[in-house]
Amino acid sequence: MRVSSEFSKRALEYESYNIIQNMVIEKLLEHVKQKPKNILDIGCGSGALCKAIDWEYNSFYGVDFAQGMLELHPKSPKIELLYGDFNDDKPFEKLLTHLYDSIFSASALQWADDLERVFGKIRELNAPVALAIFTSNTFKTINKTAAISSILRDADEVCELGKKYFGAEVEVANYKLEFESTRDMFKYIKRSGVSGSRKILSYKESKKLLNNYPLNYLEFEVAFVYSPNI
Repeated sequence: MRVSSEFSKRALEYESYNIIQNMVIEKLLEHVKQKPKNILDIGCGSGALCKAIDWEYNSFYGVDFAQGMLELHPKSPKIELLYGDFNDDKPFEKLLTHLYDSIFSASALQWADDLERVFGKIRELNAPVALAIFTSNTFKTINKTAAISSILRDADEVCELGKKYFGAEVEVANYKLEFESTRDMFKYIKRSGVSGSRKILSYKESKKLLNNYPLNYLEFEVAFVYSPNI
């Protein structure tokens, strides 16, 4: 496992709140040596990965459980979008009717109820993978300051599963995103989707955390899982 670190001070320069997700996609695609013609994106959202692909492809399949996100996704005769939750079997039954050159997932699979089961379903699709999954050291200092446990999986667990199911090369990258104020920082957490919209703290606890958080940046940890032949 190789560990890298990147730092961004650009949080307030973006109109979008998907800053880290876009950085993750950029890194994910940098590793892809082949230029796959038939692509699957699991947890495709509003299409950030689709927009980032800079080569010609024949077909792009995207699956997501948020209908509103799918409505924002790029549309074309080459793009087919499927409304479905990767925690269920039904979407995979539909996905098995197609052939893929590569399978991508960027910043979605951390919300798998059973990651091992989902990895098993992805392996059945029989294509190389490039997956990016947020892991437990994301918001490490927030969790420590608030005395709460991370709701994300440990990077070692993701690495072990990646090797087990895909014979994968795994890299863990650490990102830091700097903000001008703690209030801007917590506004980003609320609007970016990184927290998964899971409310853990009460209003009083959140206010205390806002006042006591010791850093001017947020920490993120992402496990990148690559098939050897991606």
